[in-house]
Amino acid sequence: MRCPILTVCFASLSLAACHQEQAAPRPQPRAMPSSLMFPTPEVSTHRFKLAAAPAKVTEEPPEKAALEHSHLGAVDHSDRASALRDDGDLAGALAETRRALYDDPDNTELLEQIAHQARGLGQRGLCAEALREMKELEPDDATPAIREARARIELKDFTTAVAVAREAIERDEGNAEGYHVLGRAYLAMEDLPNAISAFKMAVTLQPEHGYALNNLGFAYLRANRDEDAVQVLSEASGLLPNISYVANNLGVALERMGRKDDAREAYSHAMELSPKYVKAQINALRLNRMASAASLNPELPDPEAAFPIAEPLDADE
Repeated sequence: MRCPILTVCFASLSLAACHQEQAAPRPQPRAMPSSLMFPTPEVSTHRFKLAAAPAKVTEEPPEKAALEHSHLGAVDHSDRASALRDDGDLAGALAETRRALYDDPDNTELLEQIAHQARGLGQRGLCAEALREMKELEPDDATPAIREARARIELKDFTTAVAVAREAIERDEGNAEGYHVLGRAYLAMEDLPNAISAFKMAVTLQPEHGYALNNLGFAYLRANRDEDAVQVLSEASGLLPNISYVANNLGVALERMGRKDDAREAYSHAMELSPKYVKAQINALRLNRMASAASLNPELPDPEAAFPIAEPLDADE
């Protein structure tokens, strides 16, 4: 008699568990924050693909760049760091440099070393913190603020990057790189009007700033301002003739203007500069296939589903 009773009990428990699981409320998708939405209805990205962004960095930055410690006698942590670096122990060298900073907290050279070493080891949070502290020690210099803003962009902390970039501009309104990094932060936030405005200001201050011109052209592509993109990216290509990204982006702009032969030439140039550049290969292959299909059946419409791929140039120069 016990077996049937136990069976019924287990069956009842299983049904109850199943019912509870089915009754549990499903998580609702979170609404996109308004700060990440396109600010104007005419802005669209349906006509081409944006290069995939790198995985989000989840590293928590340390509270201080210095590494707290204590010792009885005098210790030269900088010498220890140099010895460890010579031995190939880069993590150990970084720790010793941080200890040296704890003993000498206003030493900007040590902060520079920490930022450089941390970046090389992929510790972007520590790099950003070192640059922030350097910025505080050099209140009249825009360069540490510009560098911190770049580091914040790498951390995908775009709101902070915008604030720090604006601080850099306040320190030196004539520094084109301050506006350039501000534009990069806005571009990452998909705030195209502000990104375009910042890049244009960078180019006004420094007309031969090829990286700012490339990113301005990319922002124009995002805003479907193709004619403006062709003009700006042509200038960028002339200033940066050996950068495959720029040649590819110019090809995208030309293709979207219907200048397919010129676009094909730009894609080919991008592949010559970087034979393993996949995006340019995809663009060229797609364009050739479209041309072959059109020659077989001229009445076929130009497929809107064929998306040329462009991407921004996140160089620090």
